[in-house]
Amino acid sequence: MFSKRTDWKLTPNRLTEAQREATAAGRELLDLTVSNPTRAGLLYDAEAILRSLASSAVMDYDPQPKGLRSAREAVAAYYGERGFGVDHESLVLTTSTSEGYSYVLRLLCNPGDEVLVPKPSYPLFEFLADLQDVKLTPYPLIYDHGWQIDLSSLRKVVNDRTRAAVMVHPNNPTGSYVDGAERSELNAFCHEHSLALIVDEVFLDYPHDGVPRASFAANREALTFTLSGLSKIAGLPQMKLAWVAVSGPQSQLDDALARLEIIADTYLSMNAPVQLAAPMLLDQRKSIQPLLLDRLRSNLEQLDHELGKQKTCQRLQVEGGWYAVLRVPVTQSDEDLAIDLLRKASLLVHPGHFYDFPSDGYLVLSLITPPSIFREGVRRVLDHLNQEG
Repeated sequence: MFSKRTDWKLTPNRLTEAQREATAAGRELLDLTVSNPTRAGLLYDAEAILRSLASSAVMDYDPQPKGLRSAREAVAAYYGERGFGVDHESLVLTTSTSEGYSYVLRLLCNPGDEVLVPKPSYPLFEFLADLQDVKLTPYPLIYDHGWQIDLSSLRKVVNDRTRAAVMVHPNNPTGSYVDGAERSELNAFCHEHSLALIVDEVFLDYPHDGVPRASFAANREALTFTLSGLSKIAGLPQMKLAWVAVSGPQSQLDDALARLEIIADTYLSMNAPVQLAAPMLLDQRKSIQPLLLDRLRSNLEQLDHELGKQKTCQRLQVEGGWYAVLRVPVTQSDEDLAIDLLRKASLLVHPGHFYDFPSDGYLVLSLITPPSIFREGVRRVLDHLNQEG
């Protein structure tokens, strides 16, 4: 009765089952997997946000396939303030980056075509690809005093059905940015094989050293689809405003935008209140990002302080984003370790396999966790590992 594209394993994994058991038993868990900034103890300007949604203009229906011009101009201004020239006409608004991925995959791929994706990375790609009948071909990020794209592996896996390469800038969860040399090589690679670049930049504004990184939104060397949105930029995932910024050679750009506009027109998914509020909502980044950056740095310092007291595990280098990766002794699978931490230490962490790490020995911690919870959670992780060792 159901399509093969939804033939997923629907039973919960063992970690989810263990979490449900603990919750049902009334146990209080410390959560080091927090990804929702609205529940991370941050102070928002609630009055300004709510006021921005109260425009009388919401009573008028003005269906614009790419999104209301005022909202697209607000997004273009965001890039302009960062020093990147992005024309509002090259922007297509979506309700989420997930929807943006769907639009772009529909634009680029026929059923069975392939897209190159980084490994490790966020597990959402698998579901998005299934829904679009696209095959994912992984390429590794390698770690050697920091993370790098294995460009030689990209060349080994590309074939005549490959349509695009996905970059996450910075990667989730490794926190590694695409540097200038990698960017040049990627553009050359895409030009050589007639591929598009799909670049996820939701965490772009969170470099831990405070040095802004270049966006791909104005990349002209290859046809590029840059995805971002309010969820991370302004810490407002509930407002459901994201976008695709299209750039590249003019010969490809016009056709891509025309086709994307028809895809967007088919769904008309964006709602008026959030689009009209876009200038104010984007402006909220100026107050929320400093709070988040301070939280990231504070928790990272606390983590390093605690790690300095022991030799059981180490933190891998991270440049940006909201997560830290711990390399831990391989005495059991990462999933078993996470379940043990939940059952014995009342602590919730993500095992490395959740992000498709190539082997066991990794835990992923959220750096936006409230500091007191993070400090206690790290102490429990290290106590558990030292006891098991």
